[in-house]
Amino acid sequence: MRIVVFAKEVLDPDAVGAYAVSGGLVVDDDGNITQSTIPRLMNGYDEQAIEAALRLKDSGLECTVVVASIGSDQTAMLRHALSLGADEVVAIEPPEGPMDCHVVASILVAWVASVGGADLVLCGRQASDDDQGVVPALVSVGLGMPLVTLARSVEMPGLGQPVQVVRVTPDGDEKVEVDLPAVVTVSSELGEPRYPTMPQKMAARKVNPPVLTTQELAVGAGGLEPAVVVARQFVPTLKGDCEIIVGEGPAQLADELVARLVENKLIKAGR
Repeated sequence: MRIVVFAKEVLDPDAVGAYAVSGGLVVDDDGNITQSTIPRLMNGYDEQAIEAALRLKDSGLECTVVVASIGSDQTAMLRHALSLGADEVVAIEPPEGPMDCHVVASILVAWVASVGGADLVLCGRQASDDDQGVVPALVSVGLGMPLVTLARSVEMPGLGQPVQVVRVTPDGDEKVEVDLPAVVTVSSELGEPRYPTMPQKMAARKVNPPVLTTQELAVGAGGLEPAVVVARQFVPTLKGDCEIIVGEGPAQLADELVARLVENKLIKAGR
């Protein structure tokens, strides 16, 4: 059984948030964040997708876990995937020009077809940089596979049997079964991913991930044309208007707060 996991390298969202809150986040005319001090790492949801694949392997399922990523210089991130327990990794060089979710999905679909397909495709529910979560759906359409989203657990009793997925929904958990091949997106409710051991890290450092190009994958010209183009990306100006209510005790503070809310017509005065 072949399990494919798609991973994306992103800017550390905590660092981006810190810069944004402090007013120091800089975006250039092309919509790119220019701070070179912000570290790059694997998208957290994708790391949990790898964890879901490794849990299937730990359960005794005979499978090969392959992690693929699109981007320049993916060596560090893919070595991290190997240190976690992935069996194989592959980097795909991005094409020239802008990439939207349609281009990304076209490249990933072409790669899966080039390696003979996949039994199960696992993805993070979304990427922390754009938060769209569209690529898995487009991949499922391109591969002709059913899609199950927002998984908190992914289990498979045995080879040839349906995958059992517990989904996270606003109304509670939902358990579904899906026949393979299928695409499943993994949510943060799966739990913390494992940490690599030092021997795993040392072994991963010796691996140079293979690099493919879109020409080698024979992605059609139409597949490299973005359907969505970013017109502008910028940091909005945030204005704060905070008033501190003072008083000599909780009762006086509460009375002053209620009076202010009534004055602003946010609540109605009591009888």
